[in-house]
Amino acid sequence: MKAVPPLDADDVRRIALSLPQTVEKELWNHPTFHVAGRMFVTVPDDGTSFAVRCPRIDRYELIASEPDKFWVPPHEANSSWVRARLAALDDVDELRDIVVDSWRQAAPAELADLLLPTDPGPRG
Repeated sequence: MKAVPPLDADDVRRIALSLPQTVEKELWNHPTFHVAGRMFVTVPDDGTSFAVRCPRIDRYELIASEPDKFWVPPHEANSSWVRARLAALDDVDELRDIVVDSWRQAAPAELADLLLPTDPGPRG
């Protein structure tokens, strides 16, 4: 089996910028990605994780089910965001699914409807 390089902030950037009408802006000294003026992903701190939109009710279940993968820093406890550790993700498909889900939450409905779900293909 071919070794796959670990996911990094460049993978987050590449996926985010592949989505319709996404623009990158630097805020808080790190990259953030926006659609229709609404932020949907950011790569804070040292680039080993990223933050995405996640309704609070879903966030608690997500963190409880995969605490090594997802968490919320104390200063973001009242937000509707969750962080994910890049090294804990299964693969680039999981990263894409997470980023696309956040983009759909931020994008206007008519734009989100234009992005058809991708066929994940067979799992090995």
